[in-house]
Amino acid sequence: MPEQTPYLTRGPLIAIGLALVAVIIGVAAVRMSGQTIRAPDGEPVAVRALRFEDRPDGSIAVIDARDGVQVESVQGEAGFLRGALRALARERHKRGLGPEQAFELVARNDGRLTLMDPATGQRIDLESFGPTNAAVFARLLKVDNQQAPAR
Repeated sequence: MPEQTPYLTRGPLIAIGLALVAVIIGVAAVRMSGQTIRAPDGEPVAVRALRFEDRPDGSIAVIDARDGVQVESVQGEAGFLRGALRALARERHKRGLGPEQAFELVARNDGRLTLMDPATGQRIDLESFGPTNAAVFARLLKVDNQQAPAR
């Protein structure tokens, strides 16, 4: 006796196809709507206003915007830090804004770390790039082994 192979009838195949098309249309509609799809921000536990200045030797000076004191000098490649700052600076340049206003580095009670640009409203959720990359910015919150006070 010949072995029968199971098969789907035409009806279920059409239903599956329609469901896939509906999902694709739904995802596209949400993406094109401009809605942000992310978890709500936790409460800030530490905020530090920082300015970043390029130096002639190729380093980046990290300056506390409150008192103008240099807190760190970033030497060498520092690819993630440079890339994040370049993205924010590009947006400022597009809008004709300069480096006068400080960026805000925000640590949240849910463990997330965000670099925000109050001048443009842009933000980079640093934890999205992994703990090693987020740590590059997390160390900038430290001041004499204490975190900067929350606002």
